[in-house]
Amino acid sequence: MNANIESAPRFSLATRRRLASTAVIVGFFVVWEVVCLAFHVKEIVLPRPTQIIAALITYAPAIWPHAVQTLSTTLAGFGLGILAGTFLGALIGSSRLAYDAGYPLLIGFSSIPKVALVPIFVLWFGAGTVPAILTAMIMSMFPIVVNVAAGLATTEPELEDVMRAWRASKLDILMNVGLPRTMPYFFASLKVSVTLAFVGVVIAETVASNRGIGNLMMIASSSFDVPLVFAGLLILAVMGVSLYAMFSLIESRAIGWAKRKDDIALG
Repeated sequence: MNANIESAPRFSLATRRRLASTAVIVGFFVVWEVVCLAFHVKEIVLPRPTQIIAALITYAPAIWPHAVQTLSTTLAGFGLGILAGTFLGALIGSSRLAYDAGYPLLIGFSSIPKVALVPIFVLWFGAGTVPAILTAMIMSMFPIVVNVAAGLATTEPELEDVMRAWRASKLDILMNVGLPRTMPYFFASLKVSVTLAFVGVVIAETVASNRGIGNLMMIASSSFDVPLVFAGLLILAVMGVSLYAMFSLIESRAIGWAKRKDDIALG
């Protein structure tokens, strides 16, 4: 008996955490379904999860091109945001003059509601994909700039002194000390920025586009098809979580040395 008990499989702490999180997510949708049924909530107010899934299945052929459009636009804008954000963050973090001059401008620009920029982009480039890409780029760029600049600014002076003792140039110090030191900040900003990129694309699609999940949701809301509106929200959530998980996986492979202690213990 004791031997059988000892040989019984034991779930690791990581597995138990995953099971617990899955149970919470499933429980959320079950409670949502039960509450709507118990209180006779109309679908025009709050559709049940089963009604949302039914809308997804029914309108799948029509939803698919919009989902592909939104995903491709988001990735394009996010890629440009990574390039621009990394460049500006490296410039601001490695130069005191650039920090004093550029940081206030970035903060002021970030304070502007991005929905107010979409009509300007439409005037410049016309309605379509370009305004959505630019909006995604701008929304995803600022967290990357801030985190890359913070990572460079907090690089240990001792490491820089050692490099200078070996007569390393500023570029050598940046490439061999500053940027590797910034990688945890960089990947943290990517996981935040990718969700903001989706927000930017959907904002632009609702204002100045005839394709995409944002446009689909606008059409569905105008015809009071609330389950289809929530289906669009569900698709956006799934795509956002998927990209977040992808960057988390890349982070764990690229900078495993920067994992938290409890994550190392779970591994």
